[in-house]
Amino acid sequence: MHTKKAAASKIVTYAVLCLWALTTIYPFIWVILNSFRKKGLIISDSFSIPMGDAFTWENYLTAWQRSDFKNAYLNSFLISGTVTVAVVVIAGLAAYGLVRYRFRGRDLLHSLVLAGMMFPVFSTIIPVFRLEALMGIAGTGNRWLSLIAVILPQIAGNLCFAIIILMGFIRSVPIELEESAYLDGCNVVQIYFRIIIPAAKSSFATVAIFAFLWSYNDLFTQSFFLRYPQERAITGLLNEISSQAGVNYGLMAASVVLVIIPVLVVYVCLQKHIIKGLTAGAIKG
Repeated sequence: MHTKKAAASKIVTYAVLCLWALTTIYPFIWVILNSFRKKGLIISDSFSIPMGDAFTWENYLTAWQRSDFKNAYLNSFLISGTVTVAVVVIAGLAAYGLVRYRFRGRDLLHSLVLAGMMFPVFSTIIPVFRLEALMGIAGTGNRWLSLIAVILPQIAGNLCFAIIILMGFIRSVPIELEESAYLDGCNVVQIYFRIIIPAAKSSFATVAIFAFLWSYNDLFTQSFFLRYPQERAITGLLNEISSQAGVNYGLMAASVVLVIIPVLVVYVCLQKHIIKGLTAGAIKG
């Protein structure tokens, strides 16, 4: 009887997961198919596989030639790469300090980190923009200053989540390993890099992946600080193409695929770290 119930629950679970996967994957497959279809055929026949005369590379060629994807990719990778490195370094050190050290105001600081996750970026973007304008890095028209103006709030926006995730992993590392290292003559820096990081590498990989994806896909912050063509990142470029393409759905579909390719590459290559990191954090944290 117990075996039958378990089998029935598995069937229901797999059915729900298959339905969810279908609703998630199918729209993306539809976009890919129509990115290779001639624009005049998309409205009349948008669900079949484009073959023969219906198949074309024109949408991708037009998207690449009309828009400055090279510069947009460069800006996006500069922003997302810098944000990822900074978040991993700062959050790792902060999480280690909050977990392993006892000091006055530690509980208050921990509460502030938790509270920081409650405020959406929409509620802080205006004061952040005004502050950076006073600092002389926002709205200057200088490409590098504008990139810095985007990087700083994105780092701040990712830190709270990253610190909470890393605290759970670092807390699970046996304190005896660090005590043994102290006895062997290691200092705090050596312990952090030789023991903590190797033991919690899945958590650091998880934080890095989420920081990169969040930064790469962030249109809201970029729309405030990147206002000139030479500064535009990939999501801003896609937004511009969508507003200009009109009913050219093939061009828009091709542009969407070009924007998503780096995200898919990152996720496919590192998905095991995402799954392992999140499940381990749920168990150990």
